[in-house]
Amino acid sequence: MKPNSGTLVINIMNGGKAEAYEGVYQCTARNERGAAISNNIVIRPSRSPLWTKEKLEPNQVREGDSLVLHCRPPVGLPPPIIFWMDNAFQRLPQSERVSQGLNGDLYFSNVQPEDTREDYICYARFNHTQTIQQKQPISVKVLSMDSLNDTIAANLSDTDIYGAKPVTERQPVLLTPTGSTSTKVELRGNVLLLECIAAGLPTPVIRWIKEGGELPANRTFFENFKKTLKIIDVSEADSGNYKCIARNILGSVHHVISVTVKAAPYWITAPKNLVLSPGEDGTLICRANGNPKPNISWLANGVPIAIAPEDPSRKVDGDTIIFSHVQERSSAVYQCNASNEYGYLLANAFVNVLAEPPRILTPPNKLYQVIADSPALLHCAYFGSPKPEIEWFKGVKGSILRGNEYVFHDNGTLEIPVAQKDSSGTYTCVARNELGKTQNEVQLEVKDPTMIIKQPEYKVIQRYGQVSFECIIKHDSTLLPTVIWLKDNDELPDDERFLIGKDNLTIMNVTDKDDGTYTCIVNTTLDSVSASAVLTVVARPNPPFDLELTGQLERSIELSWIPGDENNSPITNFVIEYEDGLHEPGVWHYQTEVPGTQTTVQLKLSPYVNYSFRVIAVNEIGRSQPSEPSEQYLTKSANPDENPSNVQGIGSEPDNLVITWESLKGFQSNGPGLQYKVSWRQKDVDDEWTSVIVANVSKYIVSGTPTFVPYEIKVQALNDLGYAPEPSEVIGHSGEDLPMVAPGNVQVHVINSTLAKVHWDPVPVKTVRGHLQGYKVYYWKVQSLSRRSRRHVEKKILTFRGNKTFGMLPGLEPYSSYKLNVRVVNGKGEGPASPDKVFKTPEGVPSSPSFLKITNPTLDSLTLEWGSPTHPNGVLISYILKFQPINNTHELGPLVEIRIPANESSMILKNLNYSTRYKFYFNAQTSVGSGSQITEEAVTIMDEVQPLYPRIRNVTTAAAETYANISWEYEGPDHANFYVEYGVAGTMASRQVDIATQGWFIGLMCAVALLILILLIVCFIRRNKGGKYPVKEKEDAHADPEIQPMKEDDGTFGEYSDAEDHKPLKKGSRTPSDRTVKKEDSDDSLVDYGEGVNGQFNEDGSFIGQYSGKKEKEPAEGNESSEAPSPVNAMNSFV
Repeated sequence: MKPNSGTLVINIMNGGKAEAYEGVYQCTARNERGAAISNNIVIRPSRSPLWTKEKLEPNQVREGDSLVLHCRPPVGLPPPIIFWMDNAFQRLPQSERVSQGLNGDLYFSNVQPEDTREDYICYARFNHTQTIQQKQPISVKVLSMDSLNDTIAANLSDTDIYGAKPVTERQPVLLTPTGSTSTKVELRGNVLLLECIAAGLPTPVIRWIKEGGELPANRTFFENFKKTLKIIDVSEADSGNYKCIARNILGSVHHVISVTVKAAPYWITAPKNLVLSPGEDGTLICRANGNPKPNISWLANGVPIAIAPEDPSRKVDGDTIIFSHVQERSSAVYQCNASNEYGYLLANAFVNVLAEPPRILTPPNKLYQVIADSPALLHCAYFGSPKPEIEWFKGVKGSILRGNEYVFHDNGTLEIPVAQKDSSGTYTCVARNELGKTQNEVQLEVKDPTMIIKQPEYKVIQRYGQVSFECIIKHDSTLLPTVIWLKDNDELPDDERFLIGKDNLTIMNVTDKDDGTYTCIVNTTLDSVSASAVLTVVARPNPPFDLELTGQLERSIELSWIPGDENNSPITNFVIEYEDGLHEPGVWHYQTEVPGTQTTVQLKLSPYVNYSFRVIAVNEIGRSQPSEPSEQYLTKSANPDENPSNVQGIGSEPDNLVITWESLKGFQSNGPGLQYKVSWRQKDVDDEWTSVIVANVSKYIVSGTPTFVPYEIKVQALNDLGYAPEPSEVIGHSGEDLPMVAPGNVQVHVINSTLAKVHWDPVPVKTVRGHLQGYKVYYWKVQSLSRRSRRHVEKKILTFRGNKTFGMLPGLEPYSSYKLNVRVVNGKGEGPASPDKVFKTPEGVPSSPSFLKITNPTLDSLTLEWGSPTHPNGVLISYILKFQPINNTHELGPLVEIRIPANESSMILKNLNYSTRYKFYFNAQTSVGSGSQITEEAVTIMDEVQPLYPRIRNVTTAAAETYANISWEYEGPDHANFYVEYGVAGTMASRQVDIATQGWFIGLMCAVALLILILLIVCFIRRNKGGKYPVKEKEDAHADPEIQPMKEDDGTFGEYSDAEDHKPLKKGSRTPSDRTVKKEDSDDSLVDYGEGVNGQFNEDGSFIGQYSGKKEKEPAEGNESSEAPSPVNAMNSFV
């Protein structure tokens, strides 16, 4: 026995036999308080005996019969494991027909010729001794019906009738167990194994049922091809009748196994240690169950209680010992033994009679820390006999704790189910019994819970991007949190791409491996919280692979592929491309596309193409790399399916016809030797087709054709295998030449001063000698009738598309002389011009005067100067001047009108009010009417400007050897005199140059003061006398009082003025408010207008753009007013 231990060591390594130590052992532990004993320990040596020698006869059996090969292994301890093998140590195959039984025998439901062999060997493996025993080989010979008939025939004469019956099918027969019923006993908790093996041909199928119930779920298993029923952890409820049924096509057989579940003893209530104080009562209870019911016996200190020393305080009552008024000598160890025929139970219980005052085992002033709203357990481990009573107090002078908010456990622990911040403090545990009293204080601190106030969120990120998960926490200030990040509940990869910040986790350059669930865990010494988020890494899909071509036909093929990884973004579609290795190697073309759920496609093919295909996968992120190309597939040659497109016939010279077409692409040729058959003949002439075959080009020129005649043209493709289908005919024309004649009978109708209409007769169609594109009208201004001065002639051109015979000439200058001619245009160019036609435009209203200046203001007069209109547009007959005063509140006074002769260019306007602002309106007139006006404002005296006092500033000097230059800026009255003071450094000298007397200066200042006083008095008087105008006049301040609409018969067309009319408007001028051509002025619409060189026409030849042409510029005259334009002028300019 080991020192200081109860362990018994038996060592036979150095000699001795194991059989010498075989027996039953029991351990007893004893002291002055009593003795305890262990369960019985049985020691038996393992055995692996040899097979007994026996003579085995060969087994001869007819085909289809059943056979059992017995193993009968030697009895070992523990029992051996049985298995069947051949001479090559290979396990024999087993099936529904051939299988090994629970007893180790090998069963054949029916034998077949292939079962013939001489090495059926049964092996027994003894695991404890690590040995394997082998039975002698067993020979089996299966006699087939053919060989059996041959043997019988050799032993009989020719006259005998012989012949074995052929293999016949047989109903099932049970090989094991035998009979119709059997019994089985199994112990509770063990594994129940039931077996049924049947013979028959065909091989029977086994089925199991439980009579009057169901097989237990989750504990039932079928083994050995359903020939063995296995029920684990059986209980008394599993007792009953189990039926196995063997069935084939000829019938069935069954066997009923009656199962009884027995039980070794098992505890219901095991005796427990009992601590009593002198004079107390107690009980030891020992309750067990089993099948059959176990017997209960008691021992005291290892001795049967019947012969143990008597104790008046105990009484045995079956499975219970009752103690009354125990004394200290009653201490002992009691053993309870529960046994039946299947086993026994043994338990020790210590009865300890003690007299001890209370002791508290929990350390004093122990600190407990908990999180708010969680349970708090304050321990008060105690010991004492009799058992002390426990009371809890809070605080130094607190009352005893009671109520539903506390839970008092038997072990002395105080539980606060939901601790709050105000639960913190000192708690006192008091333990008392009749022998004394003791107490202990503990501390409770309730902390704020740790929370994740900003949790990580689900993220979807593209490969190689950057992602960040936030984890912002809030915690108790006295707790130190630690933050741990996990990926898929494991540590983060050791990778520098993972950056852990104070409140976040950042992953740089994300890869596919980073996909997963990321968890932020916050730990303190008291609590732990966590939050998780999923990262999904998406990317363009991986390219498809394993492209396969099947179903090859002349004009179609089936392509299939395996999609690559979609990288967390579903594939939406596949794009199929092809390469023509024969005509365009290395160039990939789009073929078709299919939905992302499809992995095969039927492709249409063209003849004479060496196809290779590749597939591209597409998802929301983008396109994958192309797959590897498929194998090549060369389609057979064929006639062309189509002819060239866009066939045209257009002559480049008057005597040729250029036939062009778009050549077929390589894969459209359908075969080698692509050529074209070009055919033509003159239209509407009874000519035969002229044809020529050309190489793979796109143009053919026919020479010697008449000028501009129609031809019928067709181009047909052909290759080495034949022609394409008959092509359709197109109409072309031979080359054009310049038109031969000019339009005749040119007439001009002047509509108004800026618009004219020109008419002409169309030229004969045959003289056009080409496609009629339209007519061009050349026109130019010869001179202005008002100035009688010629200038550089600049022609303007309007083009009228189609077969038009008239057109509008807009933008003419009034009162001017013009010339024009008309020419016909075809695709080659322009024909000869018609004779020049002269026409004149009538007078129009003039433009505004070129300038208006108001100078020399005095107290009662103003001088007006003006320039004549830039565009008089006729003979000027007079100027109209209108003016009216404006007071300081911008109210208008009465309007005065003066007519001035046309030959005047200035005038002095007298008898005006002093210190008054006036507004002037000025325009010119012809016989047609008044032109645009120009406005200005002026005052009769500059009362709005304060008098200037003399001031000198910005004095600068530049010194040389003998002189110095001194300059300055002066502000003040005219006729001032200046003097300069200068001196040498260290001294000061002065010199007066042309200085005025002091008396003159004083007189000047007095005059200025007197003048200002007079002006103030006058302004005060006029303000008090001034009248108020209606509100309407306030709103119309600065407005033109006589804005007149355009006259119906004026006809001025603002948009179509020539260069001189396109000058910017002077300040204060206005354009006519009506910019439309009245119906009565012209019956022609704008579609009659031509276009300039860069103009455009609608399909019907109508004008859709303004004319273009260089416009001669004229210098502007006059000065613009220094005053801002009035509101009405601004409006007129806008309109």
